[in-house]
Amino acid sequence: MDMIQTLAQELNKDPRHVENVVRLLDEGNTIPFIARYRKELHGAMDDTSLRTLEERLQYLRGLEERRDTVKKSIEEQGKLTEELAAAIDSAQTLAEVEDLYRPYKQKRRTRATVAREKGLEPLAALLFAQERDCPRPEDAAAGFIDSEKGVETAADALQGANDIIAEWISDDAAVRKSLRELLERRGTLRSLAATEEDSVYRLYYDFEQSLSRLQGHQILAINRGEKEEKLKVTVLLDRELALPLLRRAVVKPGSAAMEFVKAAAEDAYDRLIFPSLEREMRTALTEKASEGAIGQFALNLKPLLMQPPVKGKVTMGLDPGYRMGCKVAVVDGTGKVLDTAVVYPTYGERQKNEAIAALSKLIAKHGVEHIAIGNGTASRETEQMAVELIRKVGGNVSYMIVSEAGASVYSASKLAAEEFPQYDVNLRSAVSIARRLQDPLAELVKIDPKAIGVGQYQHDMPQKQLDEALNGVVEDCVNAVGVDVNTASPSLLQRVAGLNGTTAKNVVAYREENGVFTSRAQIKKVPKLGPKAFQQCAGFLRVPESKSVLDNTAVHPESYDAAKALLELTGHTLADVKNGAISDLPARLGAYGEEKAAEEIGVGVPTLRDIVSELLKPGRDVRDELPKPILRTDVLEMKDLKPGMILTGTVRNVIDFGVFVDIGVHQDGLVHISQVCDKFIRHPSEAVSVGDVVKVVVLEVDEKKKRISLSMKQAK
Repeated sequence: MDMIQTLAQELNKDPRHVENVVRLLDEGNTIPFIARYRKELHGAMDDTSLRTLEERLQYLRGLEERRDTVKKSIEEQGKLTEELAAAIDSAQTLAEVEDLYRPYKQKRRTRATVAREKGLEPLAALLFAQERDCPRPEDAAAGFIDSEKGVETAADALQGANDIIAEWISDDAAVRKSLRELLERRGTLRSLAATEEDSVYRLYYDFEQSLSRLQGHQILAINRGEKEEKLKVTVLLDRELALPLLRRAVVKPGSAAMEFVKAAAEDAYDRLIFPSLEREMRTALTEKASEGAIGQFALNLKPLLMQPPVKGKVTMGLDPGYRMGCKVAVVDGTGKVLDTAVVYPTYGERQKNEAIAALSKLIAKHGVEHIAIGNGTASRETEQMAVELIRKVGGNVSYMIVSEAGASVYSASKLAAEEFPQYDVNLRSAVSIARRLQDPLAELVKIDPKAIGVGQYQHDMPQKQLDEALNGVVEDCVNAVGVDVNTASPSLLQRVAGLNGTTAKNVVAYREENGVFTSRAQIKKVPKLGPKAFQQCAGFLRVPESKSVLDNTAVHPESYDAAKALLELTGHTLADVKNGAISDLPARLGAYGEEKAAEEIGVGVPTLRDIVSELLKPGRDVRDELPKPILRTDVLEMKDLKPGMILTGTVRNVIDFGVFVDIGVHQDGLVHISQVCDKFIRHPSEAVSVGDVVKVVVLEVDEKKKRISLSMKQAK
């Protein structure tokens, strides 16, 4: 079956659409561009489906390449038969290809290699054939005694023959496949304590679970415990289940050599096959768990990046701290720094009052409306001070606790030094915290996605795979929102489809040298930004300063004529779009007929619909349609919480066993998976996402351990 058919079947997509996507990818088009501007060609697949398709395409091409390499290598040895070539061609996974290649692979010196050098392969072949008239193994071995070759006795000869037969059995692809399937069905993973001291791995000090039922988070925790020498881990399979399967495959009853081959098969299983399958199984489990964890990380990252911005408000960022004090930055509605300070609210009552007085002056001077407080060290004390401050200034200010994950990484980065050469590291993070409230996406793109803190075991993941997945999410989010070409930082611009680090910097340099862009077409003048890059990026770059309203929408320049033709068709003008006098467009289009209009203006129906939604809301931000973040004016403490209280909170993290919710007490509460909803779910992500605003009921509070148990299903 060809690759297109395989992908279409696997992903349940139309083969024509799959073929179009493969062609578009091969032509160098980016996923966001394909997703948004080539809907007719792929049947409106979303960016996630397109990335899955791209990933599988790479795997299948890698498999194809490996098949060719293996066949070539076997052919060079003069051992490639038609049957073997057909078996390699029909192998569906890399593991199956490697099994078939195993007998022909260059091996390190093994016991079987040594036995072959002693001339014992004919003896092994004679015994393994198990013919009816086969002599007794002892008698057959007598003819192979040769002290010059180091075969002193018949027992030596038989040991060598055993080693060769054991390797043959171990290299048998069919045997390995059936034992692998048995292990997957009936095997278990066992972990035991490797130390007597208590640790976070105590759950796994005496743990056994069937391989098929192991959860991803259990696998990753056990792996880490083993790495830290707290756990001993083994894969188990009942030997009495495996050996009959092995014997049936290689032993021929009624031969004098039968028992000898049976013993060689057991040796092959114990010494070669099972240890190899155990390693393979551990690797496969880790890969599967990593894939799941990376998928979950990506799933959590998207809503975090897509949090609605709190736009256009003067914001004060507070980066709390004890010893170094609380760093303060005031930024205007566009994120430009207006003022900075350092206050010491945790040093004592006098210093706290001085801090409140200093911050009150800043609020009055700059007209601050919102305060963003980082959730790190001393956050709780800073929050209490902020509540007193809000009361003092008259209550027209609200605050929000902002995740400062990665803020310190950003503050110390080369990027932050370039952006704020005049401020020290600590003040930079206060600026970052303020901007995170104003526009989470624009600020978070400056940070390595791994440092944002919405995953599990991210440091144990295959880093290349994790980076690819997370960078894909960042790219999809940036392009879904669109970027103002006249205000965006190089960090944000380089995430736009078709741009990279160099062209993003060139855009900013051009802007600084020539003033703001006044049209999309002007972007073509940016050095090193060629026609292909322009085609990919143009639709995602907004130019609010342009005379043409279309330059501030997601309508691609290639569809401008179609958009104008549509307006003419429905009796509107571009001026109507600019003035918002176009609300009757859908009704007029409906009366005319969507398909007829699409044909007339020369686009497909999906593109027509996209053009309409953009004309209705030029300059719109898709994030504005999401639930707004919770801004508070008062503070709760852990001791205020009582079982049965119903609160509103924001989902901070979604992991395999539950959901962490910020309920405004500095310590996130945990909603266990069993308390997420009434119906059975395999994973909490089926019910909630990061950033969701949810109602929860307090089940239990343990102040000493700082644990809060919550329920979502009992809060309804």
